[in-house]
Amino acid sequence: MDQTPSRRHFITSSLLGLGALGSLGKVSAASSPKPGFLTEAERDIPLTSDCDVIVCGAGPAGVTAAISAARAGAKVRLFESHGSLGGVWTSSLLGYLLDFDKPGFNQELVRRLRERDAIAGDGVNGVTYHPEEMKLILEELCVAAGVKVQLHTRIVAAQRNGRQLTAIVTESKSGRQAWAAPVFIDTTGDGDLGARAGCEFEIGREQSCPCQPMTLYALVTVNDAKALADQLHPVGGNGRHVGPDKFKAALAAAGVTPSYGKASLFPIKDNLVLLMANHEYGINATDAAQVTEATMRARAEVNDIVRKLRKAGGAWSGAQIVATPAQIGVRDGRRIKGRYVMTKEDLIAGRRQDDAVVRATFPVDIHALTAEENKKAAYSNAGVKVKPYDIPLRALIARDVDGLMMAGRCISGDFIAHASYRVTGNAVAMGEAAGVTSALAASSKRLPHEVSWSEAAALLPKVRQG
Repeated sequence: MDQTPSRRHFITSSLLGLGALGSLGKVSAASSPKPGFLTEAERDIPLTSDCDVIVCGAGPAGVTAAISAARAGAKVRLFESHGSLGGVWTSSLLGYLLDFDKPGFNQELVRRLRERDAIAGDGVNGVTYHPEEMKLILEELCVAAGVKVQLHTRIVAAQRNGRQLTAIVTESKSGRQAWAAPVFIDTTGDGDLGARAGCEFEIGREQSCPCQPMTLYALVTVNDAKALADQLHPVGGNGRHVGPDKFKAALAAAGVTPSYGKASLFPIKDNLVLLMANHEYGINATDAAQVTEATMRARAEVNDIVRKLRKAGGAWSGAQIVATPAQIGVRDGRRIKGRYVMTKEDLIAGRRQDDAVVRATFPVDIHALTAEENKKAAYSNAGVKVKPYDIPLRALIARDVDGLMMAGRCISGDFIAHASYRVTGNAVAMGEAAGVTSALAASSKRLPHEVSWSEAAALLPKVRQG
């Protein structure tokens, strides 16, 4: 990019992804080009250029990417829109770890959680965890690695020089700020950075959606979890999350018909349990109004469920919701087009890749797209039987923009493939791969697509800590 820190540390508003260039300044109704629009005046934005890698989104993929890049020697900034690290693990209260039987940060995280007595279940796959301990561990690991974290901050724009992404613009209580780096990683889940940078993307089964439903979990405290033992989902093993029939019977006896046909109850710790009973159908994750309505509707439903269970008495007497998520759980968002597109054929064939960053094993898991479909079957595999398959580094590198990587559920793939690789164990492994690749690219003054996976993989022993 032409602008440098020596030139006043300021960047003007030649920004992509927002439509009008004048989106950065004061509103001037008089200068609006057409009715129904406001035009903003241009303004200078303070530019910081002090790192090698910028990671946008601190969910499972993002926090892993940031820690891995920092451990590999890069100077890293990590931005997160919510008030904690962890994304779906914490802000969405997911509560369980799926497809986690993989080396590297997956196993390190399980070990650290287990050291704090914050895991229910044996092994590393299909176990549940305490979300508050997860928050603390991730913060401690970022601090130890030297990652510069900024919470409560959204990515609102991106700047390119030709094909290369050179800077992003964020919005927070500090106002608008611009940040430059050689390499960026989109781990927003919904592909927000890729979209702002001008990447082509897909969303849902078709471009207009329909998308898999969203879920709002709830942490619930009960008087005696042992009295609910026959209603609790067993943890560990294969990680299936289909609740016992006795929990379904308890819901029916309380007069509850959940919006999710396979409602489940998971043990967390002591008398704390996790309720998964809600689905919100037909919601586009990129539409704030839709997500808002879905969140409010979902929160009303889960409160009503717990209220009715408590009224039914017995083991549910005294049950109380102690927390609902800051962010409703999202399954489908943008999938940014990469230099390789994962397809259902890759899953069926169990395709191997020379640049494989992780071998995925989770089945295709498509939750019913409508409430009517849910009445017939809560989820399906779309007739696809998965053989263990590889996710290549190329699927983590943007096709349309240089200097941009992706990790997590926004990587390049079709609707069916995404329904398998989107689980958090794969997201962590992808984040680890993106982190070491971006660190190597920055240190060698190359772009991510110019770095071979064999080079990046050689850094993995340096970043892994058991």
